[in-house]
Amino acid sequence: MHRRTFLVSLSAVALSGTLWQKAVAAVARGAGPYGPLGPPDGNGVSLPAGFRSRVVARSGRPVGGVLWHPAPDGGVCFPDGDGWIYVSNSEVPLVGGVTAIRFRADGSIDRAYRILSGTTLNCAGGRTPWNTWLSCEETFRGRVYETDPYGRRTAQPRPAMGRFKHEAAACDPDRKVVYLTEDEQDGCFYRFVPDVWGDLSSGRLDVLCSTGGGGVEWRRVPDPTPGVLERQTRHQLAAARHFDGGEGCHYADGVCYFTAKGDRKVWAYDARQQTIRSIYDGGGTLDGVDNITGTAGGDLYVAEDGGNMEINIITPDGVVAPVLRLEGHGRSEITGPAFSPDGTRLYFSSQRGTSGERAGTGGVTYEVTGPFRRF
Repeated sequence: MHRRTFLVSLSAVALSGTLWQKAVAAVARGAGPYGPLGPPDGNGVSLPAGFRSRVVARSGRPVGGVLWHPAPDGGVCFPDGDGWIYVSNSEVPLVGGVTAIRFRADGSIDRAYRILSGTTLNCAGGRTPWNTWLSCEETFRGRVYETDPYGRRTAQPRPAMGRFKHEAAACDPDRKVVYLTEDEQDGCFYRFVPDVWGDLSSGRLDVLCSTGGGGVEWRRVPDPTPGVLERQTRHQLAAARHFDGGEGCHYADGVCYFTAKGDRKVWAYDARQQTIRSIYDGGGTLDGVDNITGTAGGDLYVAEDGGNMEINIITPDGVVAPVLRLEGHGRSEITGPAFSPDGTRLYFSSQRGTSGERAGTGGVTYEVTGPFRRF
């Protein structure tokens, strides 16, 4: 069923940041800033009027001189001269890794190349202010790898950021920390405090803990790299706050937004006030919350794992509405939403495509262009 009623449940307590500064409990209805979705185009993508799609890459097929990887997952864009680079994780075991595609100024593909190989189940990640990509392994005692999207430096593991089932990362340059999500039914929300900002080789791993009465605080994880038979990071502190299946993570203007697929919530951690609230509690058009990104204007874009196979926008005034839908991809998930540096192009993938095969050749990576709101 294609739902066209848009619902957002917001905290009655105002949050700082561009988004939700005046947020109150509300129900917002409408077609969103772009209007209703039209019928599927030739690529099976339903879009609002004025938008168009193209297929950039397909798993197992050549693109820019390499074979595009299976199970494309988290991704982000980087500026590169008069063009830009889109990097994408591969969520398969043993080979995993990351592939980068460089685009010319006109949007044509210049070349593609691997920037990480030989890792396992690389799911989401995050961009750093110094233009590296943190690729996270979603596996037991998984690691974070810092990679170079320009292909000049060898990727480096960052074990100080913890050994657990990593999902996504978001950098907070104001407090000089990196937030991390954990994809477990009782996963935690972490922050990494590097000894030197810009160098992630050493530092302290903290976990968000409850203080009673609804308050939260950060406490140091005693052992960020436990052995296989030792107590894992999410269980080392009794006061640790748990979230059902941590997924995507995005920081903007003092607030870190992250999703939890188990209860279909979008959470907002206010770093200034050290408070946390859910800004979307499910029940509306957005289902199967997963990867998340945002724009300079304060809009959030949340991709679905299942559901209607949509990417939904959450606007600063509380409207939740689909901006695109994939038809015929019911056994897949939408991954890797990321905007080009100028905000005019949105990249994303259907991890398993229409085939539903995770490790096969079903993955498809798309580009959507149109009048996206940028400010």
